[in-house]
Amino acid sequence: MLVSITPHDLTNSESIEKDPGIKDTNRQGLFFVCTFLVTNTLVKKTIYREIMEPPCSFHPCDEAVIATNDDASDCKRCAVRLGYWKDDYIGFFVRNQDRKAPEINRGYFARVKGVEMCVEKFLKKTDGNCQIINLGCGFDTLYFRLRDTPHQVKNFIELDFPTVTARKCYTIKRNKVLLSKIHDEDGEVKLSPTDLHGPNYHLMGVDLRNIDEVDHKLQQAEIDYTLPTIFLAECVLVYIEQNNCKNLLKWIASKFSSAVFVNYEQVNMNDRFGDVMLNNLRSRGCSLAGVDACISLETQMSRFLECGWNGSRAWDMVQVYQSIPTPERQRIERIEMLDEGELLVQLFQHYCLVVAWIGELFQDIEITVEKRMSSLNID
Repeated sequence: MLVSITPHDLTNSESIEKDPGIKDTNRQGLFFVCTFLVTNTLVKKTIYREIMEPPCSFHPCDEAVIATNDDASDCKRCAVRLGYWKDDYIGFFVRNQDRKAPEINRGYFARVKGVEMCVEKFLKKTDGNCQIINLGCGFDTLYFRLRDTPHQVKNFIELDFPTVTARKCYTIKRNKVLLSKIHDEDGEVKLSPTDLHGPNYHLMGVDLRNIDEVDHKLQQAEIDYTLPTIFLAECVLVYIEQNNCKNLLKWIASKFSSAVFVNYEQVNMNDRFGDVMLNNLRSRGCSLAGVDACISLETQMSRFLECGWNGSRAWDMVQVYQSIPTPERQRIERIEMLDEGELLVQLFQHYCLVVAWIGELFQDIEITVEKRMSSLNID
């Protein structure tokens, strides 16, 4: 079935939906095509094929881990709404507008800015001739935000549980603003219930513990193992069993000739405050199967070195926060007064940013820290 959408439709419609008359009578063969008339004088075609596949299954114990995506996305949405950083796309994925504690908002600001600083350094070094692989991507909007900047990459790949990617695919499919960032004038976007493939963007459902499945999915995304690649993981490895995590890191080290891994995760989990954090997560059903690597900055770094990576460095989030340019810190510190400044310091001390590398591209990575606790507003 062919559906034609005019420029008027694109201007006035908030979403693009499948014709309700289409019925899924053949799950393996059904597809539909939308032809967009992008301008009044030129017809530019973008094709969407929706190939129906049986949904992927996951372990029942993974449900609590999957739910952490909603929590993180809600927190990011709150911070964005208050003006901590700009994100024009998170609102498509998160409707909840519950207000979070100021310490949580500032913590997520440091998390997002820390990862962004590493990505920006990587993009400058590679001049865009690179790939980004977002592990456990959730509803992260980095791809869409990068499309609004001069920074472009050869390939952007996102992986997460099929249950999560199915929701993300559905949201992208329904919103023309998101779709317009993925397709180009002659591009093709292929959709299944859990996967989406665009010219340089691929969102796929996969269990990161299954290396063969990960390899297969990356090949579907036209991965180039020789191209400089940055891996991003925010509170992902901690939920993966130690052996499975090592297998994943070893596999990456063996396949990619030039790679960087940016890992945001818990640290110092063997003290009293860490115990409280662990008990809170476990009470929600999160087993934290990989917590042994979160004992210290040293254990975080050694995990990569033991798996064949050439080098690694780590900073707790106090250091990362103090590395953010002073004007930017001062701006966000005026948004909200902290209820408990000491609590923010404790939170920052129990999260870290780890950077590991293969090859020589990122071995000079450094975070410049200003030695002044006053930046945390606890004087």
